[in-house]
Amino acid sequence: MTSVESKFIDAGGLRTHYLRAGAGASVILVHGGGAGADAVGNWTETVTSLAENYAVYAPDMVGFGKTEKPRRDDFVYGQAEREAHLVAFLEAIDCGPAILVGNSMGGLTSLGVAHDRPDLVRKLLLMGSAGLPVPMSPELLSIIEYDHSEEGMARIVEALTGPGFVPPGEMIAYRHALSIEPDTQYAYQQITAWQKANSGLEISEERIAAVSCPTLVVAGKNDGVVPLANAYRFLELIPQSWGVVMPNCGHWPMIEYPAEFADLVDQFARRD
Repeated sequence: MTSVESKFIDAGGLRTHYLRAGAGASVILVHGGGAGADAVGNWTETVTSLAENYAVYAPDMVGFGKTEKPRRDDFVYGQAEREAHLVAFLEAIDCGPAILVGNSMGGLTSLGVAHDRPDLVRKLLLMGSAGLPVPMSPELLSIIEYDHSEEGMARIVEALTGPGFVPPGEMIAYRHALSIEPDTQYAYQQITAWQKANSGLEISEERIAAVSCPTLVVAGKNDGVVPLANAYRFLELIPQSWGVVMPNCGHWPMIEYPAEFADLVDQFARRD
């Protein structure tokens, strides 16, 4: 089995943790913004699967996991800062134009980088991506009203997955422990406060439509957080785009169906 390394690098002045495995064309996995998210919890199986054929990197985004979480008055936990951090990470690892794979908030962050720095992005995969308006739903409410209890984390996992999903092993305990780490709590409060003050995670359709690289839009048919209609709208807006809808699947295809998702990434990476 391919060895997965846990590494650190300076990315734009932030000590940034990431997973690294494999060799070949570069694939960057960008996690979402839910409580307790990080590269290990969201991407370990995907990293292991893809590392057979690709050089895979999965960073902890600023405010998450083991990456530095600034407590400076001049640091904003906003979308522009997340995109700048991802750009700095790509430049720091010097991997050449890469395939960006982004889930939820990580999808929006990857999309922003693809728009602003097309020299860094060869292809883009958006999975349950933020960026377009989303209606309030019971699933989204479970995330917004997270009370930092283990029961609350169980509700989040249920909200983010499709029917019949059974959380493996210590998933809930692992994500809960991350979410209550003091610096992570501080960063998460700053992130959610910024979202409330700035219309959530929406960007203009003009910016989405200006993304020029080949893009695969993946959606869980039972995603209660980002509606299926948003995937179709991304397809309408992005000129070079393809779509895949996964049945019996929620917001986390890479966790709910890891083998199938890794195959999708591989097929998309290989096509000319």
